[in-house]
Amino acid sequence: MDAGSRKASGIALVISDVDGTLVTDDKSLAASTIAAVKRLRAAGIGFSIASARPPVGLRALAAELALDMPMGAFNGASVVRPDLSTIEERLIPEAAAREALQRLEAEGLDAWVFAEGAWFLRDPDGPYTDLERRTIGAEPRVVADLGTLMGAASKIVGVSRDHAHLAACEARIGAALSERATVHRSQAYYLDVTPPGLDKGQFVTWMSRHLGIPPERIATFGDAGNDRPMFARSGFSVAMGNAEEAVKAAASAVTESNGADGFAHGVARFILP
Repeated sequence: MDAGSRKASGIALVISDVDGTLVTDDKSLAASTIAAVKRLRAAGIGFSIASARPPVGLRALAAELALDMPMGAFNGASVVRPDLSTIEERLIPEAAAREALQRLEAEGLDAWVFAEGAWFLRDPDGPYTDLERRTIGAEPRVVADLGTLMGAASKIVGVSRDHAHLAACEARIGAALSERATVHRSQAYYLDVTPPGLDKGQFVTWMSRHLGIPPERIATFGDAGNDRPMFARSGFSVAMGNAEEAVKAAASAVTESNGADGFAHGVARFILP
């Protein structure tokens, strides 16, 4: 890959990751990002988002960006309209969900469960809970036993401030669950378990079919390992400057970081005619 020389052509749709990509580290949209989305729309190029967030965590973004296309939540396991009404939804099979929860806890990770449209946890003061409150704009529900939710789980998250340990957990738990669930880190501190066979790449394919846009005319933006399947299913991909090296290597091009107007620079440099 030569990150500086490639440019997309004939792009009809852009799909972007959210955290670490579209928003800054304080979870806000830069003015340059909002302007870039408007420029895409003015050029006749559609725009949507794919995120590990639950649907409720996309509400404010959909409003601020005036989105009018389906969005992928829970790494693409749920497809929702901008008003958050559900188009498609898949849950983690109960047996796999129970094993995932057991393995996360055995690794010493805090566990969160997203089920029935809500966020459940045991410790409201655990690591990154305040960050998640701000990110998705919702309060968690405190329960004594997360196991009662395993038949309705859309996503289970292992949370840790030990990023190296979480990376090792990703490999171990991913291998253990194999094809029964999808296991990816969405952030250095979040390990997501979502329904099997569904990821952001599958969402790209769904959008391609739904809108009748060939994959080669779709561009994607991302920064994390769970964005690589999205890169693989799109014709052109842009990694953020803050992405891990493996993510950059999987992309067609690399832009600046999410804190340095990277999305806007990438749209101007690589996407717009």
